[in-house]
Amino acid sequence: MEINQLKNLLDEFGDNVIFEYDLKKKNWFNIGGKSKVFYKANNLKELINFLKKVADKEKIFILGAGSNTLITDNLYDGIVIKLSKDFNNISLFKDDIIIAGSGVLDKTLSDFAMKNNLSGFEFLSCIPGTIGGGIRMNAGCFGNEFKDILLSIQAIDKKGNVITIPVKDINFEYRKNDISEDLIFLSASFKGIKSEYKKIENQTKKLKREKEKNQPTRIKTSGSTFKNPVLQTKKKVWELIKDSVPLTKRFGDACISEKHCNFFVNKGNASFNDMKQLIDFVSKNVLEKTGISLEKEIKILE
Repeated sequence: MEINQLKNLLDEFGDNVIFEYDLKKKNWFNIGGKSKVFYKANNLKELINFLKKVADKEKIFILGAGSNTLITDNLYDGIVIKLSKDFNNISLFKDDIIIAGSGVLDKTLSDFAMKNNLSGFEFLSCIPGTIGGGIRMNAGCFGNEFKDILLSIQAIDKKGNVITIPVKDINFEYRKNDISEDLIFLSASFKGIKSEYKKIENQTKKLKREKEKNQPTRIKTSGSTFKNPVLQTKKKVWELIKDSVPLTKRFGDACISEKHCNFFVNKGNASFNDMKQLIDFVSKNVLEKTGISLEKEIKILE
């Protein structure tokens, strides 16, 4: 739709709708241009109303913490939705079940579980994303994944219909599942195991130390770039990259982390094309050297 048509259609949403919104500061790479429309959804009623108005008229992308997203420098010709306020709630249901909105940070869920003496959530302290994004990609680390603690998901389709999906109806695999891409996650319920606060705290600290030792932190990166090719080789993806690519290779300010070669870094002012060229270069060289086709773990919005 033309901008003027969208402005008339979405007028009732006031300041929660911004046209030609700059996305550069909304992702961990600190790369990107503008979206045609940016909508901040504060509650479910407003979100349903919004989706009914734009359904089938525009592309829609749900932006979480932006921790695994590479965004085009060109105008994104669609709508970016950010879930806030009511989607950031977290509460204890019974003694061992937590209900969390999809906008809740993984670390926040881990901290909440620890305060309520529930183990099983420690690994989330090392994942820099939101619940919604974590479910979408079955995020995990240190031998644990979202599927291990998930009970059910509440979601909404792009026509505004709300549904609940029990975990038994979802087929989870390494870094993916079979949930429709058309569904937007609203909240989820998780089951933990009662334990002692000190034990949970010690395990959380242990995992954080391990992450700090092996992965780059506090820099412009976006987590693991590629998935481990678990069905093709026993080697980790970083080993394949190390064996196939000169690790000093860079395109502009886009380079490979010295600490972990599956993490790519924006050293300053890397463009979308710089980072995309680096990703494609590494993927091409690994394929030529090993015969293994790498699958991207980061999401590319273009």
